Amino acid sequence: MFYTQFLMQVLMSVTRNIRVLTRYSAWANLRLFDLLKTLPAAEVNAIRKTGFGSILNTLNHSYVVDLIWKAHLESKLHGFTSRITELVPTFPELCSAQTEIDVWYVNYADTLSEQMHDEAVAFNFVDGGSGIMTRGDMLLHVVNHKTYHRGYVADLLYQVGSRPPVMDFPVFLREDPPTL
Repeated sequence: MFYTQFLMQVLMSVTRNIRVLTRYSAWANLRLFDLLKTLPAAEVNAIRKTGFGSILNTLNHSYVVDLIWKAHLESKLHGFTSRITELVPTFPELCSAQTEIDVWYVNYADTLSEQMHDEAVAFNFVDGGSGIMTRGDMLLHVVNHKTYHRGYVADLLYQVGSRPPVMDFPVFLREDPPTL
């Protein structure tokens, strides 16, 4: 009896954690995009010494990767041959699209059962290689990937004389504690 109760608590905490993390990711993206809206468009689009060339391209890369992993989670083909698009959306278009995909990830995490969380899903990487990950690991990757690239953008903001918003997980928990 005790073991069953313990196991249920562990499993519930796993799905709770991924639900909290997808909410955190959406919250941090919203904070970052809200700050970027206050900058001149030239700063968001300016070519800089960074992996993706600009703030906008970095955020577009994160968005494309979100679409790729969404397709993997849905067991669909994503159609991308690169982790960036040739045509870069405008900042307002990207802001709207990112908000939409963030909502999708929150909703997806909310419907994820413990069994689905641990289900292994086969997929193909953009480079053609095959992979297999659990749905939970895919979601962790998506959250961590966006955190990583928000860090890129935060550094670029310092370079243009702007201060990035506070996007730390404990601040999220303090300012917008999830009720699950």
